[in-house]
Amino acid sequence: MDQKQGWIKNIFVQLGLVVLASLLFAGAFPNLLIENGFPLLAWFAYIPVFVLIHRSNLAVSVGWGAIYGYAAYGLFNYWLSVFHPLAGFIVGFIYLVFLALLFFFLKLADYFFPRRAYLVQWIIWLAYEYLRTRGFLGYSYGITGYSQWRVTPLIQIAGIFGVWGVSALVVFPSVYLAAALRDWRSEQGFAGMGRAIAGFFRKEKIPAVIWGAALAAALVFGFVSPTDYASAPQVHIALVQHNTDPWKPSKAPTNWQAIAEYRNDLQILKRLSDEALAAEPKPDMVVWSETAFVPRIYWHETYRDDPASWALVKELQEYLAGKDVPFVIGNDDARKDPAKNPNAYEDYRIDYNAVMLFEKGKITQTYRKLHLVPFTEHFPYEKQLPFMYRMLEKADTHFWEKGKDVTVFAGPGFSFSTPICFEDTFGYLSRNFVRAGAGVLVNLSNDAWSKSLPAQNQHLSMAVFRAVENGRSMVRSTASGQTCAVDPSGRVIAMAPPFSEAWITVAIPVVKGDTIYTRYGDFLAIGFTVAAVLLLLFGAALCIIRSNTKGRES
Repeated sequence: MDQKQGWIKNIFVQLGLVVLASLLFAGAFPNLLIENGFPLLAWFAYIPVFVLIHRSNLAVSVGWGAIYGYAAYGLFNYWLSVFHPLAGFIVGFIYLVFLALLFFFLKLADYFFPRRAYLVQWIIWLAYEYLRTRGFLGYSYGITGYSQWRVTPLIQIAGIFGVWGVSALVVFPSVYLAAALRDWRSEQGFAGMGRAIAGFFRKEKIPAVIWGAALAAALVFGFVSPTDYASAPQVHIALVQHNTDPWKPSKAPTNWQAIAEYRNDLQILKRLSDEALAAEPKPDMVVWSETAFVPRIYWHETYRDDPASWALVKELQEYLAGKDVPFVIGNDDARKDPAKNPNAYEDYRIDYNAVMLFEKGKITQTYRKLHLVPFTEHFPYEKQLPFMYRMLEKADTHFWEKGKDVTVFAGPGFSFSTPICFEDTFGYLSRNFVRAGAGVLVNLSNDAWSKSLPAQNQHLSMAVFRAVENGRSMVRSTASGQTCAVDPSGRVIAMAPPFSEAWITVAIPVVKGDTIYTRYGDFLAIGFTVAAVLLLLFGAALCIIRSNTKGRES
């Protein structure tokens, strides 16, 4: 084989590794072929990635990292393009950059630590998973540990370490086996593969034994952890799923058509709620989804600048006034605030994505969303990136104002907090709610726009961890699914059929006491991040010392 043919073969082999890695990654999570995902794939999903890094130079690794980032998230988050083509492009580009940088540091670990690079790469990967959930671009979809959301015994360690402990266990086999296969070639066959792994284990058995012991301990802990909550106080909550997209009426050609659609949605919500209230057991509280009722309740009640919208708000208030249980409803909490919006042509209006507690038709408490979705709900760089801001505005993006308060609602005999949609993908937020006194987590979501069961299940897979991390029950009321109840052990104990008009009244335990995660938060992930930085700095220093030593010897 001449040099050109060898180069072409190598390119196709490396491309094949990228494709395989992307398919394994997407397949581990809920996807079009496997409704809940195939969690076993996650334990081996990164072997092609690390094999590729071992066999590439620094520049090539960075290039393949960019391709892998775009391909893996294109497959995994394919449903983003339904929201807007720009959304899929932005997320794809972000992970193109992120994975290119990650591969750069992973390859540096190869150079700096020739013998045990795999251990450093394991730590770097876990640090990356944590860091990409932070800041404006924070995005939790695709964290490795979430792929195990149905493996109930394993995920109990999230009550100690958060999702990061699960990720640490699941990622390790990929880095270890990839290191074992570093010098193996396909022509050596499966027998050669077995010899390579066995030989590597003989040299590197201690890390493998420690990992095996940690996995066994995690499973034992999961099996012996309390999962019977029969003695805990129970509350009954009705969760209403109206199966319409709240965003759709805003695209109607005229205001009266939009109002007609909003009124139709309200009739569905009222009918389903009445059915739940008439059934046994009678719920202690009723929950509607994120922005289930779209006309701005406070705004239209206060300013009454749109008679048709005010009439609809009044109809809602009269309905709620006749109910003897509280309702939790998602709505746009709009206010006039010249200090934050000086534009008179906009009536000085600012908008908060909010949850309101109604008792006898009156708003008694309000929560305003704290962690907004980047680009689609929030973009703080108007001055620095005006072209991007204008592009988002032209894409009909609706920007919200950030809330400030960690709100704990006083429910009928229990306390609760309401992470809104995207917020339940972040561990720190639910932890803050529980630390502030929330006894139950009540998530209000709208994923109807995605028209995708995998998207809804991917969202649910993260919400399950919020229950386990804090030892709290969680209920979810969504526009189209997955409307459900999750017990403190992360078991989905009831679910409404997705993409259908439905209601379910769930009995959930109200559990007290803090978990280790609730007390100390993301300490493990922070530890991985600090360790990754220090190891890379130490490796760079060693590399410089080696180079200087070789220079003097020559």
